[in-house]
Amino acid sequence: MIDVIVAKADYKYEILRPIVFDMIESLEDGIIREDTRVLIKPNLLMGAAPEKAITTHPDLVRAVAEYVISKGGLVQISDSPPMGSFEKIIVTGGYDKALQEIDCWIKEFDSSKNVPIGEPFGNIDIALEAMEADVVINLPKLKTHTQMLLTLGVKNLFGCIVGYKKPEWHFRTGINKEMFARLLVQICNAVKPSITILDGILAMEGEGPGKKGKPRELGILAASRSPVAVDIAVCSMLGIAPDSLPTNKAAKELGFDQKIYIKGDFDIVNDFKLPAMGNLTFGPKYLHGITRRYLTQRPVPDNRICKLCGECSEICPSKVIQISKEKITIDYDSCIRCYCCIEICPHGAISAKETVPGKFLRRILTIF
Repeated sequence: MIDVIVAKADYKYEILRPIVFDMIESLEDGIIREDTRVLIKPNLLMGAAPEKAITTHPDLVRAVAEYVISKGGLVQISDSPPMGSFEKIIVTGGYDKALQEIDCWIKEFDSSKNVPIGEPFGNIDIALEAMEADVVINLPKLKTHTQMLLTLGVKNLFGCIVGYKKPEWHFRTGINKEMFARLLVQICNAVKPSITILDGILAMEGEGPGKKGKPRELGILAASRSPVAVDIAVCSMLGIAPDSLPTNKAAKELGFDQKIYIKGDFDIVNDFKLPAMGNLTFGPKYLHGITRRYLTQRPVPDNRICKLCGECSEICPSKVIQISKEKITIDYDSCIRCYCCIEICPHGAISAKETVPGKFLRRILTIF
């Protein structure tokens, strides 16, 4: 049985710091010592202020870094955002100010190491620093995810895939959500984070994980030696079946023991707004083309909000988004519904929506 520690907290530093210190102290079991190389991996999806709930709060990163330094460890803070300037993310997210007096190295992942993660993927490229650190501390943000339901401890480590390799993997796993979940679990197993502390103080609900999501105050931190255990605990706290999270289901299929023990004080949240999830194909195989074109959920741009910046087109692994002088258009026949465009849009101009025929069919099937 794996312990998950849950604590009520807020971002007042005098409250946050001792809670974080106690959590790590109870989990690290002496692995952080003099000159231990510790990689801290927050969620640095895009440049956004802390109150947007898109990235790991800078004061949580600061508290973890201070703990490591107090033990004599060497701190590196890194991620590989899918788009945009890493330096801008650090400034916009408040990390420069929070860490200005901390002796640490803040850098973007920029090189990879080819490592085996198991079948069916074989060897893949993972950030060199993540593979060579003595200790990895994983700091995910509790957010919804239009493709994967939630992005938590396991999903956060996809940031150890450097730069444009991310959309490549989305393309390679294609419409198979279960295969992508398995990839995420196997990357997590390769990185082997020693500690995961999830930032759920200010979480995100709705159409996350980018700017279409809505901040939601939950006031909790959740920590464990296992990111999968954290993810299972969060599902339980949100009142959803653990197996409804694709990465939990994949971890179970790969042999992860689902028995966890949640220690601490927390409240069950029954009204957390999850994104609508839809299958890309259903029915007989010969009808998949029709269902995909006319009946399944899809990313839909709001051209009243869109600034035609082109970032959605750049990130799209299937290259199905076209930019004109007046609007963006999406080729839904080839769209794999990875929702990278929703995730990365800096203006929150793309939403996941059902088609009218698809909504009608779903209601009919629900009745019968």
